[in-house]
Amino acid sequence: MSAALRSLAIAVPPLRVTSPEAYEFFSTAFQLAPKEQELYRRLLLEGPVESRYLGMDYVEQARETDPDRLNARFLRHARLTAAEAARRALAAAGLTPSDIGALVVNTCTGYVCPGLTSYLADDLDLPRGIHAFDIVGMGCGAALPNLECAAGLLALDGSRPVLSIAVEICSATLFMGPDPGLIVSNCIFGDGAAAAVLTEERSGGPPFAARFKGFSAVLAPEYRESLRYRQEGGRLRNRLSIRVPQIGSRLGAEALERLLAPRGLSKRDIRWWAAHAGGTAVLDEVGERIGLDPEALRFSRAVFREYGNMSSPSVLFGLERVLREGRPAAGDLGVLLAFGAGFSAYAALLEFTGATGAA
Repeated sequence: MSAALRSLAIAVPPLRVTSPEAYEFFSTAFQLAPKEQELYRRLLLEGPVESRYLGMDYVEQARETDPDRLNARFLRHARLTAAEAARRALAAAGLTPSDIGALVVNTCTGYVCPGLTSYLADDLDLPRGIHAFDIVGMGCGAALPNLECAAGLLALDGSRPVLSIAVEICSATLFMGPDPGLIVSNCIFGDGAAAAVLTEERSGGPPFAARFKGFSAVLAPEYRESLRYRQEGGRLRNRLSIRVPQIGSRLGAEALERLLAPRGLSKRDIRWWAAHAGGTAVLDEVGERIGLDPEALRFSRAVFREYGNMSSPSVLFGLERVLREGRPAAGDLGVLLAFGAGFSAYAALLEFTGATGAA
């Protein structure tokens, strides 16, 4: 029996900052060298990202460098944003917290022990007997291993639904410096959360949106240094190589082949696509490598334009938009494609049912 996507919901922190506002902040709050200033100007005033949502009370908190306060901000806004997405997903699924049997949460932009599952179980009033799993350190691609874990739990015991949450507060990792990779990160990363409710296909309740037909993964540690976080002065510092679009697209194409070929499918059989919105260069490379029409990734491009790169939730924001705006017909096939730290790449195959499932 396939795992079914019963509902999917997204949430962002309340603070919305436009790219011109961000440029004004960076220009006045920090001493920038001329080359830095020009790169910020080009990315924020001429780039594709229109706005981002940040887990801050006010923009000046972006100047914070104390590791303890940064991690506290991560925890506060990760809880608030993830819980909001989860409540929306539960409502859309016609479920209450007491119905949930397992919780899977992934994040890479902060560290707490116990993990976010402990805090969210409290915030959502989930049952004491819930099975809780925290996935950390997998970067932008982690939402798909999260869903695969949830589907595996249902295969073991499908009597109760699984709540799957991807949440990132990337703004808690903002790091100033002349490295172009840091500047790009500061200009494109935003914060958000996505929550999905998975059930056995045969379970009762509202119509489910899609059934998962398979997952695939590629792990290429030889490219580890091209995309990762590292600790510097007790803070997370992003490492973003200019090779990321090329490596990501190549590994993504390999993950796609591993997903489709054993099932006798090709890209021509796929009607809907949601790729990790890591940037326009990333989406361009993915589309070109796979051989997709530019329109195929329009939902992912819209996510990047309106929210920036939110790391792991981004691909689920793309799926939410496919469901809500694309409204796939029953029997249509779709692919989720993401990559992240490691270097890693993941793909998931869905068969839609004609219901939206989007909150």
